[in-house]
Amino acid sequence: QLQLVESGGGLVQPGTSLRLSCVASGSTLNRYSIGWFRPAPGKEREGVACMASSGGAPAWADSVKGRFTISRNVAKNTFYLNMDVLGPQATAVYFCAARDGTCCNLVPHEYNDWGGGTQVTVAS
Repeated sequence: QLQLVESGGGLVQPGTSLRLSCVASGSTLNRYSIGWFRPAPGKEREGVACMASSGGAPAWADSVKGRFTISRNVAKNTFYLNMDVLGPQATAVYFCAARDGTCCNLVPHEYNDWGGGTQVTVAS
């Protein structure tokens, strides 16, 4: 089982950028597809971005496309969510997650391992 710990959240002003990190332990990331999620109205969580176990084939929610990017550093067993041009609607607890499969998707219940979340607040 993979253990995940997020960091990098905080209070930032609108229009700025933030990078979230997720450090994995217990196994190597290149076996897993990875994703970032946050709560959404009417849902428990919504997928923000994901990456396949190969390190390719990323996907994003329409609401963040072009502003958020997902990346990973296999040597550090860490993956990241880079968020640009943040607006107040990005305020949420962000969770990283991993699934033992090659394909990336934004469906929360298909992910097996979860971090505890990191709070991002965008406000002036």
